[in-house]
Amino acid sequence: MLLDALRRHGAENPGRIALEEPDGGRISYAELADEIADLAGQLREEYLPDRPVALQLDHGIATAALELALLEAGLPVLSLPGFFTNEQVAHAMDACGAQVLFGADSLAVAKSTGTAPVPLPQGTARITFTSGSTGRPKGICLSAAHMLGVAASVIEAVGAEHAGRHLSVLPPGILLETVAGFFSTLLAGGTYVCAGQDAIGLADPFRPDFRALAQAIADWKITSLILVPEYLAGLVGAMEAGGLRLPELTLVAVGGARTPPALIARARLLGLPVRQGYGLTECGSVVSLEDDTGDVPGSAGQPLRHMRAWLASDGEIMLDGPLCLGAIGEPQPPGPLVTGDIGRIDEAGRLWIEGRKSNVIVTSFGRNVSPEWVEAALLAQPAIAQAMVYGDSLPAAEALLVPASPDADLHAAVEAANATLPAYARVGRWREAAHFTPLNGRLTGNGRLRRDAIASCYLDKEPDFFTELEAATVRERLRFLAIPQLQAGLSGAISRETYIAYLTQAYHHVSHTVPLLRATRDRVGHRPELVATLDEYIAEETGHERWILADIAAAGGDAAAVEQSVPAAATRAMVSHAYDRIRHDNPIGFFGMVYVLESVSVVLAQRGAAAVADHLGLPPEAFTYLTSHGALDQDHVRFFADVVNGLSDPADRRAITQMAKDMFDLYGGVFASIDLEGTRAAA
Repeated sequence: MLLDALRRHGAENPGRIALEEPDGGRISYAELADEIADLAGQLREEYLPDRPVALQLDHGIATAALELALLEAGLPVLSLPGFFTNEQVAHAMDACGAQVLFGADSLAVAKSTGTAPVPLPQGTARITFTSGSTGRPKGICLSAAHMLGVAASVIEAVGAEHAGRHLSVLPPGILLETVAGFFSTLLAGGTYVCAGQDAIGLADPFRPDFRALAQAIADWKITSLILVPEYLAGLVGAMEAGGLRLPELTLVAVGGARTPPALIARARLLGLPVRQGYGLTECGSVVSLEDDTGDVPGSAGQPLRHMRAWLASDGEIMLDGPLCLGAIGEPQPPGPLVTGDIGRIDEAGRLWIEGRKSNVIVTSFGRNVSPEWVEAALLAQPAIAQAMVYGDSLPAAEALLVPASPDADLHAAVEAANATLPAYARVGRWREAAHFTPLNGRLTGNGRLRRDAIASCYLDKEPDFFTELEAATVRERLRFLAIPQLQAGLSGAISRETYIAYLTQAYHHVSHTVPLLRATRDRVGHRPELVATLDEYIAEETGHERWILADIAAAGGDAAAVEQSVPAAATRAMVSHAYDRIRHDNPIGFFGMVYVLESVSVVLAQRGAAAVADHLGLPPEAFTYLTSHGALDQDHVRFFADVVNGLSDPADRRAITQMAKDMFDLYGGVFASIDLEGTRAAA
């Protein structure tokens, strides 16, 4: 069905572009149809027909062509989001018996998995592992006919005229984007702009760069998007702050979780043609979608032509229509799908999603409260980036709140939200938390809260110290990440001179890392468990300043001159503060500096290095410090968490927290001291 559609589009208009990358790569429908047919033949010869092929790849033309060829070859695809942990990846591949993995660095040469065969439902074309609320997700099996039927229903609902230039925004491996974005765009004859996550500011799951996303949408003349509520909120905030408008957009579908009506209203005021939808993996992603009449925000629209919806006696949404083939080892039971979602259906047949049946809070006063309802009221306040409401058996609902900015007034935001709620649903107490992200396991790929994971960190027991440290420094981190020089570096929009200036200051502070570690070791000699830890750090960090000098030389700078130069005043202040705290205060506080430098280097490595390299055209040898150090520090952050969680003395914890706060400010000063004038001239 899909290959036939590609051939038809190619015959009608041989030059019509099917797939496009931001760097200029493109392939026409006619070329794509031929490539898929050829590649499908090769795949049939190389791989066993009944065992899945696993994909964990970023968006791109090669990835899209491979996925289409696997579909044509009849080989089941196991699609793995990039945010899955190694344990989740291993579990998914073992559970379905994947025979091979195409990973981030193995598009040309796939890696054999060594897993044992597993029986799959007849006709399985795709296996999607839902993130769920536990660390061991469940694999849902879908047929090609089901997915393409849903894609066709989406086209019928929105109109083929919207198949202009669709941008892949949701992370690779998310079923909603594959079916309603990828398949629908190609069936309708549009252009699928398959940009890598770093190209649109979404490579860092901790802090998406929504200004970069908005600019990419404008620059590439995108006409349609699929977003989760968190991405819509970020895009709206960036447009409000920067004054940018996106008149080319004709459709912005939002789904994955309930979207606050106030957010939809804000989006529409900016001219964004937002339509909320509702769906489930078991239904092939999309069940319903708002039409284009601009109704009062809040509904998820009428069910698509292939689905029928009604309510059980307790308000639970029931669905009938094409369903998945079942989960691995669990055939789909006959009869309607019991969704677990609570909602209503209005006189026009539109679905209104009001919460999860299993999430309902019963307060100690005996009142039932849907946490999603209260969360929507909280998230309508611009000061709140994320919220999780809880309170079963408590007198009133309580909340974990993530501030949207360094100066966010959460107290005022909660009061404003409470004013819109009845007394029994108002938030009584709240506390600040660090961001919920797929990387830390507290958010699914499509934006849903992983409530059990969040509760295990904050609610089921006293939070460990690392969790408390993240929450205590979330505003300092937000302030640090907003520094213009850092933002320019993360987007790659800096000159070679600015990059060398950054490396120069990095050299001056990194050359003190080992001396600072040794000074700390000298002060804690009476604590053998810390001595061993510091010895490990010293061995790992030795010589990293030489990497920086080599990078400077590879970037065309004068490494010898840098070695003889004097650090900037801000860099001297940062290093001097560290020595002062080690020598004259609690030396354990130095771990606060370790926390800042290592967590920041992960962000710089994930986004900054690739972005700057692409912008400047410098060789990989100019980025060994960022890329290698960042890869190391992903492990270091986990190691660091284990170390500090073992420190029970409140004085040690206070010293680490205060040093972390100080270092976000002082390290931010180092970035702020770097001249961006050359960058502006080069831009």
